[in-house]
Parts: sequence; structure tokens; C-alpha cells
Amino acid sequence: MKKVFTTGQVAKICKVAPRTVSKWFDTGRLKGYRIPGSQDRRIPQEQLIRFLKEHGMPLCGLDEEGYKILLVGTSDLLYTTLHAVLVSPNCVIETAHNAFAAGLLLQAFAPKAVVIDLSIGISGGIAIANTIRTREANASAIDRSLVMGILPEDDCATPAAELIAFDVIYQKPFDPAPLVQKLISHAIAVADR
Repeated sequence: MKKVFTTGQVAKICKVAPRTVSKWFDTGRLKGYRIPGSQDRRIPQEQLIRFLKEHGMPLCGLDEEGYKILLVGTSDLLYTTLHAVLVSPNCVIETAHNAFAAGLLLQAFAPKAVVIDLSIGISGGIAIANTIRTREANASAIDRSLVMGILPEDDCATPAAELIAFDVIYQKPFDPAPLVQKLISHAIAVADR
């Protein structure tokens, strides 16, 4: 059964007043239907996703569990950047400052995306990524977590074969925009399934 949202639920996802959602619906910008014999509006999930994509709005609020991101050993600047772009009631960002804390959060938090700053230790960061991939060994490609690594500025010696568990690797200094865009694309893919 396809998921259907009320105007109140859409308002929370979009962080607007329910009246605004009703206007979007009444002007045809947001497609849906009215409940027979009532003025209540319902918006199918695929129409809400289309609307959010067209208007460049975050999709994190569509997943009931939420789109969970774990940042391991990353800077406060990256956290602030992600929080500003991916802000949504159901988009949650957690941080772990070392490999041990990350291991605990992987189990309890169950993130859909993990960003590991390998400055915490190359071997520890690789171990975290390998642990994620081992747990997902039988998962389909679409159900796998997005795992991204950030190499220290002075790292020239880490063989690519050791980084195989990562989907994407960035090296400091780097522009966080591509990383943020990759997370947004992954959130969209998660919401679309």
C-alpha cells in the first residue's frame, strides 16, 4: 500500500503552516485528492517527492525512521553545514569522536549514511567501514548504507585496496558541497524506494 500524507504531515515535513500546503494543493502545485464527502486533502508519497525535488527541498522527513547520518571524527564545521542543509524533523545527525563510540552508535543508531574522518586513525576508520559492509553482506545495493571517508591532508600512502569498503573518498582540504550533494542524493534514493 502506498503511503499517503495529510496536509498537516506535509506541513511538518516542509516546515510550513498547514494553510500553505492547502494553497499548494488548491493551486495544483501539489497533486493529491480530497476524501469523498469531506474537504480533507491527501497527498500520495510519490507526488510529495516530486514536489520536494522540483523545489529543492530536503526529503529527509519522508522516512518514518528518519534519514540517519553518523559523523565519525569529523569537524564541527561539517556538522553545522549538514545540519543547515538537511534540517528536517526526521533527519537526524549523530556524532562519534572515536572508533569505539562509532561502533556503539552503529548498532544503536542504525545510520543510513556514515562519514568517517580518517584522521581518527586510518586503521580504525577502515575497520568501521569494513564492519558496516560485513553486516550488509546480504543486503541489496539499494539497502546498503552510504559510507564516505575523508583522508587527512598529508595521507599519500593509503592503498586504494584498503579503502574498498568506502563508496566515496575525499581528501582534506576539500569543498564539502559534493559530500553534502551525495548525502542529499542518497536521501532521495532512500525515500524513493
